[in-house]
Amino acid sequence: MGVLNVTPDSFFDGGAFLRRDHAVAHALQMLDEGADILDIGGESTRPGASVAHSGISAGEEMQRVLPIIEDVLRERPTTVISVDTYKAEVALAALKSGVEIVNDVSALRWDKQMKPALAQRACGVILMHTRGLPQQWRTLPPPEDIVKEVSDELRDWAADAVSAGIGHERLVLDPGFGFGKRFDENYPLLGRFSELQELAFPLLSGTSRKSFIGHTLGRDGKDAPAQERLFGTVATVVASVLQGAHIVRVHDVKPAVEAVKVADRISAAMPATQ
Repeated sequence: MGVLNVTPDSFFDGGAFLRRDHAVAHALQMLDEGADILDIGGESTRPGASVAHSGISAGEEMQRVLPIIEDVLRERPTTVISVDTYKAEVALAALKSGVEIVNDVSALRWDKQMKPALAQRACGVILMHTRGLPQQWRTLPPPEDIVKEVSDELRDWAADAVSAGIGHERLVLDPGFGFGKRFDENYPLLGRFSELQELAFPLLSGTSRKSFIGHTLGRDGKDAPAQERLFGTVATVVASVLQGAHIVRVHDVKPAVEAVKVADRISAAMPATQ
């Protein structure tokens, strides 16, 4: 899954693809490099961002993403696109424009209209785990067991989605690396990623260039900037695939595609677990 942020303030590529021609060119490049899905988002959910009740309007978000979706599908009609949004109005407009998947960082919790809206559509739905809101992340109390918390809450939120009429076969779960998780909480989540297979849903891993990687790669007391986290990202991609991730969400498609090919061969050669 290749990431396309049509935003001025995303942590890595904010502002890089605000121009329509730049965004479409980058989308086509990611497809040429082997992306199976494009994930297009119009609102940043980086740490500290104001979202939910105080983020950008649905209208502004649609003005950012809908023209890009339409242009990409005009150029490559068979492209599978997901829209990264927590707003039902944006999701429905994107689906009407040809999007096939809704990727909701709030797991359908921030907009009460999202569940009934998606229950009426035959789209895929990605439920991501988030602890609190981005503007609260720096003050959240630490969890007793981050893996158990993520697993328990994703199980509950998936059950809520199914109860609302969204079929089990339409759901993918994402543990939400970095979303309300401090540096030392992301590695247990990655190291025990395979435990999430017990939830019996396809799994998505989105570690690309995130701050916990930058913290690990830092020097002289300073985190490595997002532009210097590619090799660390590739390591997390491989770790995710070897533990059962079905989708990896990345900014850098070509390196990830090559890493996944090798990780898949390694995984196929590993002895089956009992």
